[in-house]
Amino acid sequence: MNVHHLELFYYVARHGGVSAAARAMPYGIQQPAISAQILQLEDALGVTLYQRRPFQLSREGQTLYDFIAPFFGGLAEMGDRLRGGGENRLRIASAEVVQRDYLPELFVRMRRRVKGFHFTLTHGRQQEIEALLSAQEIDIGFGTLMEKTVANIESRELLRLPMALLVPMQSGITKAEQIFAKDRIDLPLVALEARAVLSRSFQTALRQRGLEWLPSLEVGSLDLVLRYVMEGFGAGLVLRHPRMKLPVNVKALTLDDFPPLCFGALWTGRLSPLGEAFLAEATALAVELAA
Repeated sequence: MNVHHLELFYYVARHGGVSAAARAMPYGIQQPAISAQILQLEDALGVTLYQRRPFQLSREGQTLYDFIAPFFGGLAEMGDRLRGGGENRLRIASAEVVQRDYLPELFVRMRRRVKGFHFTLTHGRQQEIEALLSAQEIDIGFGTLMEKTVANIESRELLRLPMALLVPMQSGITKAEQIFAKDRIDLPLVALEARAVLSRSFQTALRQRGLEWLPSLEVGSLDLVLRYVMEGFGAGLVLRHPRMKLPVNVKALTLDDFPPLCFGALWTGRLSPLGEAFLAEATALAVELAA
């Protein structure tokens, strides 16, 4: 078997098709060239490796992928080890709120604990993090644990954050019931996009109470929610972090009777010693924040 053909097949199988593989390849190659060389590999083996539309590995294709994946999937890590940096590097994915309120302090602690510690960081929601873990593209992820994890994904809950509404001080609103008690809520709601876990959980809780309050403004981050509330554009839906600091003209109304969002760590298999140390620091920090 041609090793180059095997590499191309690995990327096609890993990313679910030729077009996705072409985008993910570490060097430039056109889709027709990939397709042609995969056909050569199939001709040499005398089997069909995958169904084209919709994409699905054949039994033989799955067998071949399972055999070659550990080698090609481990090349980047081996390169780091040979360069002297692999043992002190973690590949991490996390949700936006974790990146903002949790990870910076955690990274500082890890640099004190592990000499030469360095990391890569990417953004992702729970399903995206699980997909990255399954593809062995990250070592550990941090995000909401609001959905059942897929097979082979380990998880540990670290922190629960309550929902809260931010309102301008000048609004005169002192508790959330003043908003919810109205027959028709006319106060504009500033929130994250509808598919965000926070938005979905909030809307579900509203429906359970027989209430309807859809966002008037959808913004891209919790920092922007605060900014729009500061400017008097409505009430903002956020998570109440233990160390949240608010400007003097904004008040937070914690929604104690709404379900909190659970945050935790996600990983596959057995963590490396560095991953174990990182998880231990993450757990210790979460305990401090919850105290």
